[in-house]
Amino acid sequence: MDYLKRARAVLDIELAGIEKVKNELGEGFVQAVDAILETIDNGRGKVVVTGVGKNWHIGKKIAATLTSTGTPTVAMHPIEAMHGDFGIVSDHDIVLAMSYSGASDELITVLQPIKRKGVKIIALTGVMDSPLAEHADIIVSVKVEKEACPFNMAPTTSTTATLALGDALAMVLLEARGFKIEDYAKLHPGGAIGRTLLLHVSDVMRTGNRCATVPSGHLVREALLAMTGAKAGCVAVVNEDQTLAGIMTDGDLRRHLIETPNLTEHSVDEVMTRNPKTLKPDMLALEVLNIYEQCNIDDLIVVDDQNRVVGAVDIQDMPKLKIL
Repeated sequence: MDYLKRARAVLDIELAGIEKVKNELGEGFVQAVDAILETIDNGRGKVVVTGVGKNWHIGKKIAATLTSTGTPTVAMHPIEAMHGDFGIVSDHDIVLAMSYSGASDELITVLQPIKRKGVKIIALTGVMDSPLAEHADIIVSVKVEKEACPFNMAPTTSTTATLALGDALAMVLLEARGFKIEDYAKLHPGGAIGRTLLLHVSDVMRTGNRCATVPSGHLVREALLAMTGAKAGCVAVVNEDQTLAGIMTDGDLRRHLIETPNLTEHSVDEVMTRNPKTLKPDMLALEVLNIYEQCNIDDLIVVDDQNRVVGAVDIQDMPKLKIL
């Protein structure tokens, strides 16, 4: 058996399934978005995701994605719901029910009290005339040609397509609600994501004697002493009014060392990089990471609105702050 050939065939089948669901997206999806927006915009309702078997696991992931992007969502297992967890559902909610066949007994059973409660049901199903579809107010098709399983039995393509559709739903809702990166940060207060999105340059920059500076016109030797004292990989070269004239880094020194005899006795202005990339104190740490990545540099000077040096950020500090 050619393992790689078979693995690629499975992925091709699943890609074809997602493509089919994408091409068949229609009014049902639009109705689902509008209904969810109407539910959560009053500040009282939420989305309740439910399903059994593999769809239960897919549903929990969809619920997590929706919640983390600003759409209040919970996952409710149908069996547990029939034994007390139905209290999760309020009159102001909307239910997202998932079953490819649309005929799962446990799911159909819990739909009946949901209907009696007057709560709308959005169905994600591959069978448009199934019991689930009949109970639903809104139907979104997740029909695929076949499962990746050689017996066409194990939920593979169908669950992948359902998960992808859940992501599409979450991202459309995110943009429709005007959800911003600042809102995302508020929902991720812990871990690397939260730190990266909540921290500003002013929170991470080196200041005072940890930010090496030297006046324009001074010697490279003096700049080296300033860098050594600050334990920094760069020095900001400043004009008389403390505005930034340039930056000298370890890399600049290495590049000039061989070509320039007695380099340390030359003016720092001969070695520095003029008009370097700079940061502002109110920039997000995330923006700093993007600059490091795009510009392939390790040291950045922080300036205020008058271009006066107020600090420096060294890429080596980022792992310590756990934002890399």
